[in-house]
Amino acid sequence: MSTKDSAFVSPGESLLDIAALRADTPGCERVTHLNNAGCGLLAAPVLATMLDHLTLESQIGGYEASAARADGVRAFYTEIAALIGAQPHNIAFAGSATHAYATALSSIPFAAGDVILTTRNDFVSNQIAFLSLRKRFGVRVVHAPDAPEGGVDVPAMAALMREHRPRLVAATHIPTNSGLVQPVAEIGAHCRELDLLYLVDACQSVGQYPLDVAALGCDLLTATCRKFLRGPRGSGFLYVSDRFLHAGYEPLFPDMHGARWTAPDAYRRSDTAARFEEWEFPYATVLGCAAATRYARDVGMAAISRRTPALAARLRSWLEVIDGVRVLDRGPELGALVTFAVEGWQAQPFKAALDARGVNSALSFREFAQFDFGDKDVDWCLRLSPHYYNTHDEIERVAGLVAELAGAGLR
Repeated sequence: MSTKDSAFVSPGESLLDIAALRADTPGCERVTHLNNAGCGLLAAPVLATMLDHLTLESQIGGYEASAARADGVRAFYTEIAALIGAQPHNIAFAGSATHAYATALSSIPFAAGDVILTTRNDFVSNQIAFLSLRKRFGVRVVHAPDAPEGGVDVPAMAALMREHRPRLVAATHIPTNSGLVQPVAEIGAHCRELDLLYLVDACQSVGQYPLDVAALGCDLLTATCRKFLRGPRGSGFLYVSDRFLHAGYEPLFPDMHGARWTAPDAYRRSDTAARFEEWEFPYATVLGCAAATRYARDVGMAAISRRTPALAARLRSWLEVIDGVRVLDRGPELGALVTFAVEGWQAQPFKAALDARGVNSALSFREFAQFDFGDKDVDWCLRLSPHYYNTHDEIERVAGLVAELAGAGLR
């Protein structure tokens, strides 16, 4: 491990062993993976956990295998809870963050005239869900303005809370289309002061930053496991606060896992966040998520939260001096998503050129971020998202490839 690939985490703590972390990540041998905001590379222990369970299912049967691994399944809830400062009964497994988000929204009895207060940088699927609720129930969707330096204007959002008394306040911690880190804890403080329901989308921050739901002041938090947490695809979770549980909120369609059929005309919902789950679980995936969360906690969220954004900042500094490249990230705090536009290129050919050179990346389009891309006057951007197992050599190599392609101006 070279000196430049070491990251100090805090006084008295050891350095991250990047060589060992990369050895645990077989994909590092094949590609330069800068698409962690899409999917992080699985660590070997996560893959082994999942394969082991699938093997067991093939040998003794699916029901029997899940019963044999009951302790491991319960570990999903304890690991996720420990990661975000919650209790296991506050955690529900979900097949995706979007499914968790929709299930949470379905539990709120919206009526005509109710206000959903959100930001201009909330995730595209969330924005579409709000518009769908407007169409079906007649709710009003209000977007708080951005501050001049980028990111939501928190005092203005707080004023809108007092003016509208929204049925729900919603904010995405880190938008998928930008490196912006939104001040979700500041928003939460105003929600608690005014006793408003607060939903946080933490898809891009779980596994990248330490999170504490009490500090965020949220009633609900959703996330995927496949991104910076480095879990398998088809997995996510929903955090549900005790306040929300005790108020009696429940999803629109609970099933036999989340509720008990107690009489021909009655049912009783679960007292825990299990009321938001379904009976059928992908058990190998659940076990893989527990292993991935344990792995992240063993690496150390403090260390991860220092190294990962620092790699992104280094990448931005290289890209900013390339002619024909426009870095798009704005805001007082920036995370590990780096977005930029390239003059003279179309979206898919540019990504294909990086693919051909062994670099994994992602594209974002205006339809993903109508407000943000409208403000920036771009129709597409390329997104690069490093993680702690990436190296400075990889960052410099990719910046060099972008410079080469920008100079070539090929289409």
